[in-house]
Amino acid sequence: MLGNFTYCNPTKIHFGPDALDSLGGELAKYGKNVLLVYGGGSIKKNGIYDSIIKILENSGKNVTELGDVMPNPTSDKLIEGVKVARENKIDFILAVGGGSVCDYSKAVSVSVNCDEDPWEKYFIRFEEPTCDIVPVGCVLTMVGTGSEMNGGSVITNHHQKLKIGHVFGEEVFPKFAVLNPEFTFSVPQYQMVSGIYDIMSHILEQYFSGEDDNTSDYIMEGMLRSLIHSADAAVKNPRDYEARSNIMWTATWALNTFVAMGKTTDWEVHMLGQAVAAHTDATHGMTLAAVSMPYYRLIMPYGLKKFARYAKAVWDVRPEGKSDGQIAAEGLDRMEAWMKSIGLVMNITDLGANESMLDGIVKSTLIMEGGYKVLTQDDVRAILKASL
Repeated sequence: MLGNFTYCNPTKIHFGPDALDSLGGELAKYGKNVLLVYGGGSIKKNGIYDSIIKILENSGKNVTELGDVMPNPTSDKLIEGVKVARENKIDFILAVGGGSVCDYSKAVSVSVNCDEDPWEKYFIRFEEPTCDIVPVGCVLTMVGTGSEMNGGSVITNHHQKLKIGHVFGEEVFPKFAVLNPEFTFSVPQYQMVSGIYDIMSHILEQYFSGEDDNTSDYIMEGMLRSLIHSADAAVKNPRDYEARSNIMWTATWALNTFVAMGKTTDWEVHMLGQAVAAHTDATHGMTLAAVSMPYYRLIMPYGLKKFARYAKAVWDVRPEGKSDGQIAAEGLDRMEAWMKSIGLVMNITDLGANESMLDGIVKSTLIMEGGYKVLTQDDVRAILKASL
């Protein structure tokens, strides 16, 4: 393990079929005025909304609702949420939905009492909150982002063609998260598969970095094998509780900051995918899938030993009589075949991008320095062109 680190994750997890029974006890710790945040209204169709409203009423809360949080929450929607929270003197934010709703709720939480433009402060200058933060709790209905147990918040600014994430400190982490795998059963397969790849990308972008021997890489190899196995089962039967529960728990551990401790990380696939989404508003996990193979094939020669290890440990590539380059390439080939088999979108054209957008997407792509190769703008363009 490299260097020094301090690890703390203050989020309490309630997991399982009866997890929602814990919500009343958690709500009792916070003030009366609750902002209930959700997305397009699917929770009203599957009964989750009614269950939560009943718990809120029994807890004596004054509830203000804020719906229609979009899959890529915008800076305009953030301004709306701040206005609603201020007008109703909100004491607590309850996010019910997937990662977008959780991300958005955290952005609102740090902005309600902020006397500056939150987009500029948090997502352009990457400053930390200096104001009181409204506490957040999450009831998860879709998995992928890990947002239920971290400080991450991704917001899109359509005016500036930017989609940017800010990873806030532990004071912004949700105070608790309710994880019932059954709540994910009604998620459309496209969204389920997109979330699965978001999980995989979170793991890979922490795994493909550094050359040291560290515990986190061994943990991540196990997580990847579990995810691949469970994803195959969930695609065949979306109501397979064992598969969906394993996917949900893997998603949480993939990005609750645990496996990033003591190692370098590379988040360039997310930067590429988010740039594509800033111009197309495409589904997050699908944008990651569409750019991944060109990116990994470009950087593979610079981290060849790790890519060969990945091929053997995760994809069971037999090494006999093969060079590291051949082993690594076979591993990526197997990964690509699996991605296609579960229904991922493998090019940005199908997500609404075209060659005329490339200049803008290149400009919107942030360059990270933790990976095996720091990209140039020419590299970014080549990756995007190969992704068309």
